Amino acid sequence: MVFCRINFSADAARAGLSMRPEQLLIFGNPKAGTPLMVASPSVGLDLPLKALAWEDAQGRTWITFNSANYVTQRHQLAPAMNANLEAAVPLLRRAAGP
Repeated sequence: MVFCRINFSADAARAGLSMRPEQLLIFGNPKAGTPLMVASPSVGLDLPLKALAWEDAQGRTWITFNSANYVTQRHQLAPAMNANLEAAVPLLRRAAGP
């Protein structure tokens, strides 16, 4: 479920500023995220998940996101809970393209 898309470069242009294309996608799955927040409410700082798509100076597009391990370790969750977050990785890789 996509909750929000923020187009940073469009916002910059509206403010009279220039930057390379950059957008943030905020998305998640309540069935996957709720058990993590029940186990550690602080994980709400990192959920819903976020992916940043941006263009570098050479015109290449990149997608950046926090790993499941980072999120579970940051909030002291059981490593088994990585699976709740890992499901998003293939979707992000497909969205990023070849």
